[in-house]
Amino acid sequence: MSMFKDIPVEVGVIYEGQRIRKPDMHIELGGPDIEAKFELARAKSMDEIEDGKISILGPDIHEMKEGSSNPLGLYVEVAGEKIEENLEGVIERRLHDFCNYIEGFMHLNQRYDIWMRLSKKSFKKGLNSFQFMGMVLQKLYKSELPIIEKIQITFITDPAKVKEMHQEALKVYNARDARARGLKDEEVDVFYGCSLCQSFAPTHVCFITPQRYSNCGAISWFDGRAAANVDPKGPIFAVKKGELIDPLNGEYIGVNQSAKERSLGEVTRVWLYTAFGYPHTSCGCFEGIAFYIPEVDGLGIVHRDFKDLTVNGLPFSTMADSTAGGRQVDGFHGISIEYMRSPKFLQTDGGWNRIVWMPSSVKERVKDFVPKELVDKIATENGVETIDQLKAFLQEKGHPVVERWKKVEAVPEKREVEEEALPISVAQITAAPISAGGFKIILKDAKITAKKLIIRSTKE
Repeated sequence: MSMFKDIPVEVGVIYEGQRIRKPDMHIELGGPDIEAKFELARAKSMDEIEDGKISILGPDIHEMKEGSSNPLGLYVEVAGEKIEENLEGVIERRLHDFCNYIEGFMHLNQRYDIWMRLSKKSFKKGLNSFQFMGMVLQKLYKSELPIIEKIQITFITDPAKVKEMHQEALKVYNARDARARGLKDEEVDVFYGCSLCQSFAPTHVCFITPQRYSNCGAISWFDGRAAANVDPKGPIFAVKKGELIDPLNGEYIGVNQSAKERSLGEVTRVWLYTAFGYPHTSCGCFEGIAFYIPEVDGLGIVHRDFKDLTVNGLPFSTMADSTAGGRQVDGFHGISIEYMRSPKFLQTDGGWNRIVWMPSSVKERVKDFVPKELVDKIATENGVETIDQLKAFLQEKGHPVVERWKKVEAVPEKREVEEEALPISVAQITAAPISAGGFKIILKDAKITAKKLIIRSTKE
């Protein structure tokens, strides 16, 4: 692209979806090893901004040690006659695709979860300063969003300054989220869809409703409306919700049609309020995962900043691999933190009555939206680290899922087929059938090791 002739690497949509593995990485910005990081866009008045200004507060790229992980605050200030505060989240989210247009630069996630990598190859080509990145971003913003008349960008890498500004950013995010609460899905005729993450998850479409935030937690229904108005042909678009097929699951004809079109026929049905059946697809930028724990018939929650093993013995990263990619996976459901504050949060599955475990840090953030009688009945990593401990905790506290156990136990068992030491140890099974006791079991995308398989039937 001719407007990037002064940039040492190529810039274009062709580089969207590029993955930079650790061996190929020159530096990392943000990511799981860095506590304080953020990207933030703010609307300003015309006289507050020096158009084209790019500032670097702290070490520049060429001053960072090769292979290192570094804190980063990416602060974008914009102004224009049509720029309003309710566009901030939309402008901020475009950093995801604009950064990924840069050859050899990878951008993942959003807000306080950003994770970026610069490749060795692009660094050697001369991409050795945030000045170049700032120039690319400014040109793309003005080209793609003409309502931006002035823009200045600040890259903050000084750890103390990042930490200080990080706290301010959190306040801004929280205020945005609070503004979006109150409106109900039933009160609008239009939802919004987002395809920003299709470069990484081609079959994923995020459906944003008043009561279901985007999986990444960065786009509310109001943000979607603003984005679709200012950029009708952009990655955030209106979806006429159409007839409500199923109020409990949250299935709409319009959502199904949009999912089918945007996923090229791969996804044909979407249930908005459940982690089972036809759950909403997940990209990879989700803030957290709702995961099924069959041993207690409940759901756990984990967010990407949780570094330890969850109660089922798996870390966030492993479950993220099972959840992401635009697939519909029973029991692994990408969600935003804000969705956990919604009255429709997993309503099909029992909502908060089905949540049995979550990191204490997330519990603290959402506890005002958890029914008061349940707050102390939901376990955390503090004292509950295994399934056995979880079972004991739930029984002791009288969690509602315990009643579900009793109902299951009350069903008489008519026949039991037991296969001792069934030899299932598979690295990757795709639609491979196993027959046992007259049943056919189809395992899809599973990693399983089992010493015993017990199949029970309650049929006469």
